[in-house]
Amino acid sequence: MKIALINENSQAAKNPMIYESLKKVVEPKGHEVFNYGMYGVEGEAQLTYVQNGILAAILLNSGAADYVITGCGTGEGAMLAANSFPGVLCGHIVDPSDAYMFAQINDGNAIALPFAKGFGWGAELNLEYIFEKLFQGESGQGYPKDRVIPEQRNKKILDEVKKVTHKDMVTILKEIDQELLKGAVSGEKFKEYFFNNCKCKEIEAYIKSIVE
Repeated sequence: MKIALINENSQAAKNPMIYESLKKVVEPKGHEVFNYGMYGVEGEAQLTYVQNGILAAILLNSGAADYVITGCGTGEGAMLAANSFPGVLCGHIVDPSDAYMFAQINDGNAIALPFAKGFGWGAELNLEYIFEKLFQGESGQGYPKDRVIPEQRNKKILDEVKKVTHKDMVTILKEIDQELLKGAVSGEKFKEYFFNNCKCKEIEAYIKSIVE
């Protein structure tokens, strides 16, 4: 699985710690982590939580990433922004039980974490425990076990509803504020990571027209 990490500007300084915590947990499971920043270095392109959502949607809908780890001060803004787009099902995760139940019940493809609120002593341990539970075995298996059938049915219904309530991603990319879009894809490593992993030619072509 290709897992993308995206930090917004207010919490950029925590990126190295989050990145290392994520790699420590998921790389032994055979997953690959792509750190799209922000990296907390001087002069880098800024990402707001709205742009986190745009970037998450581009990565997931193009196949450049299979899962996105993002967040902001509270995690709420990043979650709302990500869920504004088709092909993204983002949960707001505070603790390991949230992570486990979101994976097993909702079977999403992104999470938003609070990187300021409640992020104190032992925060890196909480992150590791969250990532352990999030990527513990196959997702979508249900919890508790006597709720497996209705939960899996409801997930399929939600997927179908999102198809109806959202435009396709290419149309969104063309209609969204272009300066906002350019900012979302202007990170230092974006071109390298995205174009090496993108599986959707239409999205790839439009993003190329923006960044090149």
